[in-house]
Amino acid sequence: MFGVVLWSDTEDQKAVIWCEDHGDLAFYNAGQKSCFDGVSLDAGDLVQFEVDTAEATRIARNPRLVAEGQYPTLAADLAGKGAAAAAPAPKPVQETPAASVEGNVVAFRPAAGGSALARRNRVASAAL
Repeated sequence: MFGVVLWSDTEDQKAVIWCEDHGDLAFYNAGQKSCFDGVSLDAGDLVQFEVDTAEATRIARNPRLVAEGQYPTLAADLAGKGAAAAAPAPKPVQETPAASVEGNVVAFRPAAGGSALARRNRVASAAL
């Protein structure tokens, strides 16, 4: 699965990851057995990982850094949407048909130009 790191603690080597399927968050703890010991995850990093479930909690295993700092504002964007969703919505002036009402969607916006790793991956993919 792919995901974006929302929060990390480099000292304890722990992270919280927002998953591509928009399901529950995944939790990573490097103290758990991993073939990538020492991987450093920072908020905004795009990662690929395996998912296990333990006691209704998603656990990220064997994370692999795909693109460093690819989504640096995602955690703040999600926090802003959460605050907006908690506030009462203003009453619309005119009734809108249900089919045209927009949902609360947070767009994935990569950092300008992307990371060097992402650019290298695009060049390598194009060569294939």
